[in-house]
This record gives sequence, C-alpha cells and structure tokens, in this order.
Amino acid sequence: MINRVLLRNKVIQILYSYYKNNAESLDFEDAKDELAISIEKTYELYHYLLQTIVNVTAYAANKLERSNKRSADLQLMTQLSNNKFALQLAQNKDLLKFIEEHDLDWPTEESEITKTLYKEIAQVPEVNAYCAKGETTYEEDREIWRFIVKKTFSGCELLGKELEDLCIYWNDDAEVILSFVLKTIRKFEEEKRDEQELIPQFRDKEDEEFAYTLLKNSIYNEYEYREMVKKHTHNWDSDRIAFMDTIIMQAAIAEICSFPSIPVNVTMNEFIEIAKNYSTPKSGTFINGILDAIVKELKAENKLTKATYVNSYKK
Repeated sequence: MINRVLLRNKVIQILYSYYKNNAESLDFEDAKDELAISIEKTYELYHYLLQTIVNVTAYAANKLERSNKRSADLQLMTQLSNNKFALQLAQNKDLLKFIEEHDLDWPTEESEITKTLYKEIAQVPEVNAYCAKGETTYEEDREIWRFIVKKTFSGCELLGKELEDLCIYWNDDAEVILSFVLKTIRKFEEEKRDEQELIPQFRDKEDEEFAYTLLKNSIYNEYEYREMVKKHTHNWDSDRIAFMDTIIMQAAIAEICSFPSIPVNVTMNEFIEIAKNYSTPKSGTFINGILDAIVKELKAENKLTKATYVNSYKK
C-alpha cells in the first residue's frame, strides 16, 4: 500500500524536520524511527477509513431500530444497514485483527464524526437514487460505497480535522490513502466473505528497504551531495535557494546514486513533482536544471550506471 511515491514524500518530510530541528542532536536511527512511525500512521489511517464505513453502517442500523415508519430517512437507514459490502467489511478478518492489535482511540458508530458523515451522505442525490431502488445487488452496494468515500470523505471537515490530529501528515497523504481505500473497495468479492485480503503495508520487502536506504544515504552522504549541488549553483545566491529545494535535491541525488534499477527519468520526475507540492512555484524548473547537470557530470565521469538517460521533464 505504501508505494514509492508516498515513501519519497515521507523521506523528504523526515529530512526537512531532521535538519530544521537541530541535526547535531540527531542521528540516522532517530530519523529512521520517525520514518517508521510516519509509515505506520499512514497505514493506520487506511484502516481508520475502512472502519469508518463500518461505523456509518452500524449507526444506520442502530438508528433504524429506534425509528418509526414515518422517518424521513427510512430508506437511507434501511439501505445502508443492509448494504452487503459494508456488512462483509465489518466481518473482515484482516480489519478486525488490525484493530485488535492496535490499541487506537478511534470513533465509534455513535461518535460525532459518524453522525456528521451520515448526515452528509443523506444529502447526496446519487445516494438517494440508490436508496430508491429498494433491492440492490452486491456490486451496487459495493459501488455506492466507492462513490460515498470519493464524494464525502475527502470533503468532510470534521473527519479531516480528526485525521490530522491522528497524523500530522494527513493532508500530504490524503489523496494516496483515499485512492487505496477506493482500490480496496473495488477489489472486494462477495464470494471471499471474511477472507478478503486488504492491501498490505508494503508491496514487498524491496519497497520497505527502499525508504530506509534512501533516508540513510541522504543523511550519510549529505556533504558529498550538497557539494554537487553547490558546484552547479555557483551563479546563484545561496540565500535565495529555498531550503526545501536543497533537501529535495539531496534526496534525489541519493536515489540516483543508490538505486541502479530505477531509471534516472523516474527519479527526476518524481522529485520535481515533490518540489511542485512542497516548495516554490519555480522550484520544479530550477531543480530539473541542477539535477540534469549533475547527472550528466556523473555519467561523464563513469560514476553512474543506469539505463539510457533522457531528460523528459515537462514544465
């Protein structure tokens, strides 16, 4: 689940914090621990959002038990409480095991967040159209929840505030986490019942090692990589180079030099995208030019073993 796009973001976040908070008192092990916590928090948020679906379903069922036949939202309560996908998710072994093994103070089916989401869901025309159908298929039940997550979860201010309290990186990770929740819902099959597998924390051991190797080499080779940057920015006033740009280039060089199997183009484009999100409007173009010069120099000195390099950056 924690793909390399997200891992690169997290390494940049940790490096920035590492240097901004007096690096002299920290070492790689401290930074590594922080990275591990950040990754774990992201995986917790993934399960949190899945459990939120379960909570809304349980709330609808509880509300239905207390209601009368004249309730304005009778159809919504009935359809949500009988939603076959959500009921399957509530029994999912992977989800139940994760919740049992992690002592987390998460909202329940009667929490304010659950009630707020229920009210927002009730205002969605597509949900009302779904409810009007009466009897629905498993596929319809599954797809309406994909729609609900996409439509309401990202825009719910109360949910967003709660998630930011749980993880300071929520705003940075939100898009990726939500995409994996949507992917998980799409993969569910009725026949698998409670045995449906959720997305693992890492795709494989290689991805897990990627994050820590990138962080380690960025820190241990800080002087060497910054000297490379300094050499190719000699015409620039150092005070005018954004600190975040320096961090991004340091990590990008670490990846270029540490992972022969990753094409230079991929690394360049990924870190330029990070610059667009984390630094100044002109950082993408600036970083592209400096990294391009550094890569050409490394290749000329036979210090870089990579597939054919082509600078494919588009402004």
